[in-house]
Amino acid sequence: MKFIVRLHAEITIKSKGVRKRYGKVLVNNLKSILRRNQLDAKVIWCWDRIEIVVAEGVADEQAVAEHISQLLQCVPGIAWFSRSYELPLSEADGQADFAAMVPTLLQVWGPELAHKSFAVRVKRKGTHSFRSIDLERYIGGAVLQQVAGTKVNLGRPDIDVRIEVDQDIVRIFGTKQAGLGGFPLPTQETVLSLLSGGFDSSVASFQLLRRGARVHFCFFNLGGAQHETGVRQTAYYLWQKYASSHPLKFISIDFAPVVEEILTKVDNGLMGVVLKRQMLRAAELVADKLNTAAIVTGEALGQVSSQTLSNLSVIDEATQKLVLRPLITMDKQEIINIAQQIGTADFAKSMPEYCGVISNKPTVKAQRDALLAAEAELNPELIQQVVRQSGVLDVSTIGEQAAAAVTAVASLTVAAAGQCEIIDIRAADEAELKPFVATDASITVRHIPFFKLATKFAELDPDITYLLYCEKGVMSQLQALYLQEQGYQNVAIYKP
Repeated sequence: MKFIVRLHAEITIKSKGVRKRYGKVLVNNLKSILRRNQLDAKVIWCWDRIEIVVAEGVADEQAVAEHISQLLQCVPGIAWFSRSYELPLSEADGQADFAAMVPTLLQVWGPELAHKSFAVRVKRKGTHSFRSIDLERYIGGAVLQQVAGTKVNLGRPDIDVRIEVDQDIVRIFGTKQAGLGGFPLPTQETVLSLLSGGFDSSVASFQLLRRGARVHFCFFNLGGAQHETGVRQTAYYLWQKYASSHPLKFISIDFAPVVEEILTKVDNGLMGVVLKRQMLRAAELVADKLNTAAIVTGEALGQVSSQTLSNLSVIDEATQKLVLRPLITMDKQEIINIAQQIGTADFAKSMPEYCGVISNKPTVKAQRDALLAAEAELNPELIQQVVRQSGVLDVSTIGEQAAAAVTAVASLTVAAAGQCEIIDIRAADEAELKPFVATDASITVRHIPFFKLATKFAELDPDITYLLYCEKGVMSQLQALYLQEQGYQNVAIYKP
């Protein structure tokens, strides 16, 4: 089994040295990701492409192919990829044997082509006794004869059948699947993203990951342990999905003392701007410790009162670090749409906006003199104090820590009918793609997405133990911890 990976176009137009460096970084990232997922495959750099060759003897080839496809869709630096079916170019008496290609092509594309329009696209490398159009016409004619309901449409076909003849090798490509684009991690400098768990900050973090920047996460805790548990889930998801080739840090700062001081000493209209300035000051201290080049926020122009140009200008004066705002021109719906595409929308739905409660009548044009006067009343040592007391952990260990924290929750392999029920906490699309069926038909299985679990759990029967299920077990552990922190003890982890 082989996959062909193409680099993002912005990489291919760079100088020879830069292109080679980016390509080698992407190769190493792919090796790391495949190894982490226990997939035995070689990753080969071929200048114009990267080849992934899976070891022979795979038990379930289709399942492995789907797994690799899911991984490749989420690796920064990939323009597109496709499964490749290779065979030697047969020639006899100086003529290429086009007929030898037809069985493989029909095996790959036959079911997909039925009753569809198609076009055959051939690219060649090397010297051959035929032209590309000769092979296109032959393969097109074979498909028309052997696949029912097909027709040729060179302008806007339903399916492009792509064939590459590379010297004496013929590659018949399967479905072309889009990658993330962008640059491989970590070809750009490291940044610190202010992660609240909402739509904006998670999308902003993703945008920097996609552009090849290693992204550490800084969380200002305004809502206690439950708030942090929710944000940890977002950080772990972003790392696992898009950046598992490299370690990332999660820094949690208890900002409640800072907020309390602002509430008691700062004029109501200035509270929001002062809070943002204090966050940037704290973030700068963290960024210096982690040697990061910039601070990333999810702010969008005009979305809330603190995000006017005037306010953003005075907010930035609180730090000497470069502040990046990748969402600055986006509408809220655009941000939500991206969050849905990358998979963070479900996390954001259950995340309260704690910053929104700071000011009742916020100013949209804070005056510098008024800000300085207000901040003169604040304890200058408090920011350094809360940063010194901050917790730092590797994002990759969040799942392990959650498992350790819920040791009081039994990990059961068999559920007792009438005493236990199983709750599938996966998102709806994931549950539909791979439906969960209990081995014991007498066990009730509910579907409550994890982002609704906190509110729905209170409505469930307290005399029944509920076993949380997700495919990899990490999310169920985090949710069990979350519910325990709310005082529920009738929750456990289901391990089928």
